[in-house]
Amino acid sequence: MKTVLITGANKSIGFETARQLLQQGYYVYLGSRDMQKGQQAVSLLQAEGLTQVESIVIDVDNPDSIKAAREVLGQKTSVLDVLINNAGISGSLPQTALETEIGAFRQVLETNFFGVIEVTQAFIDLLRQSTEPRIVNVTSGLGSLTLHSDPAWKYFAVKPTAYVASKAALNAYTIVLAHNLQDTPFKVNAVDPGYTATDFNHHSGPGTVPDAAARVVKAATLGPDGPTGQFFSDDNAPETGISPW
Repeated sequence: MKTVLITGANKSIGFETARQLLQQGYYVYLGSRDMQKGQQAVSLLQAEGLTQVESIVIDVDNPDSIKAAREVLGQKTSVLDVLINNAGISGSLPQTALETEIGAFRQVLETNFFGVIEVTQAFIDLLRQSTEPRIVNVTSGLGSLTLHSDPAWKYFAVKPTAYVASKAALNAYTIVLAHNLQDTPFKVNAVDPGYTATDFNHHSGPGTVPDAAARVVKAATLGPDGPTGQFFSDDNAPETGISPW
């Protein structure tokens, strides 16, 4: 049975991703920074008959929490097949290049960028024990610098600066990580789940949580011939599914 760790999985897209992977036979370690919320999420899944799941406390903003989560997971399994870096924040809005305080930039980057790096580095040894390791970095279409430079793009006017910077940085990290692991069985990709109706955006998005999670699951379950170092986005590129960086 393959194993997967999903950060920020006690609700929304992360929770639905856990559900769909459980339905495909994965053993899910459901990451949540709050123990009670994580346990509540696990109970909901178990009530559906999806029992191969347990909660792992992990706060991606806290290096000590990440280290503790690695120690706990290491006591439960010697192999991690999939890491889904899903935890993320938008930061307070609006965000402009000149008025947004530097502290707001640091807060968003801490979660969306530095947190991903620390989690990936902490769990890479367990991932290396897998025969088909997968790393999925949940990004956003707003992380595309190419599209942000195109006045014809449908989201051209949407520029929350700190969030855009954090996801663009995450995309850059994904490219380099995939390159560093190119001669291994790893598949490392960034996935834009699309503009989805969640708490993240006050349920303003037109997309559904199941559809968004399905995009993440697709990247998490790629076969040995699947691509690596890609930016998947059905929203930005409905014909090819591959967004420009």
